[in-house]
Amino acid sequence: MPEHVIIIGSGPAGWSAAIYASRANLNPLLFEGAETEENRQAGTLPLGQLNLTTEVENYPGFPAGRLDAFLRSAIDKERLDTYLEPLLEHPHAVTGPELMNLMRQQALNFGTRVVTDDVVEVDLQRRPFVVRTLGGQQHETHTLIVATGARANYLGLPSEERFKNRGVSACAVCDGALPRFRNQPLVVVGGGDSAVEEATYLAKYASVVHMILRRDVFRASKIMQQRALSHPKIQVHYFREVEEVLGDDQRGVTGVRLRNNQDGTTEELPAAGLFLAIGHTPNTAFLKGQLELTDKGYIRYTTPMRTYTSVEGVFAAGDVADDYYRQAVTSAGTGCMAALDAERYLAARGL
Repeated sequence: MPEHVIIIGSGPAGWSAAIYASRANLNPLLFEGAETEENRQAGTLPLGQLNLTTEVENYPGFPAGRLDAFLRSAIDKERLDTYLEPLLEHPHAVTGPELMNLMRQQALNFGTRVVTDDVVEVDLQRRPFVVRTLGGQQHETHTLIVATGARANYLGLPSEERFKNRGVSACAVCDGALPRFRNQPLVVVGGGDSAVEEATYLAKYASVVHMILRRDVFRASKIMQQRALSHPKIQVHYFREVEEVLGDDQRGVTGVRLRNNQDGTTEELPAAGLFLAIGHTPNTAFLKGQLELTDKGYIRYTTPMRTYTSVEGVFAAGDVADDYYRQAVTSAGTGCMAALDAERYLAARGL
């Protein structure tokens, strides 16, 4: 028998969709991704991008404080011992792995079935839809919720990888207000509108923000360029590329080494953080063009205030369809919406 709903993705959108679908007695099947080296390198392991972050200060309902007792009572002991024990001894805000494991457990509590495998192909031309996995399994479903997210683009430096979550970030709104960055020099790489937005946001907390551009012009709109150039705390460095992220195990990021791509000279900038604003790549390759995408490659919503896609019965949630907000709470919200949209779609057709 076909599934009522299959959910692909295990970030805030996927788990929220699973919670709502489970409570609606849709008995959802969720594919959380495979624990492979390829996924680790790509940043697409189970539990999504939030699982790669440390403190999460802006998710409602989790003020700073010790969460030890709650986590130990809420999450399966074996999983807690394996994944979370090193994180329990902290008095600060909830961490990304803790929050994602709590969401996962909540979905399991309501009966969500979870498969730790990648979906590598879907057939949306037939009904029920067909979902095929890396492990060779095939499943049919009346509705599909795509919540595969978008991975941040990085420079690909070994030193960058070393200091991820210890000063290297791809989300200023997520991390910029953390204590480690306050009143410290920070670096933003990128020259588009998003980079200016990141730099302007960080300037509220930093002592100075260095913007690093590969060329001598911004890609940002004129008004955004002016915002950066006129800001007293933003310094723009043209014809520069980050050659290495500097730091140590105790302090994390302490600076960056820049290379002038015109004359080859190098210089070092002290900095407590490096923020990448060079775009995101939505995880849509497995769709193979079967859903309409935006010009940036994100799934296109076809109806305002709904999670409908270009194929009836297929819904999208989270960052795979959002290149603007990209927050955990907005992803969770659209996950809820997608589950409700799927439930109503099924009810209208007597499925």
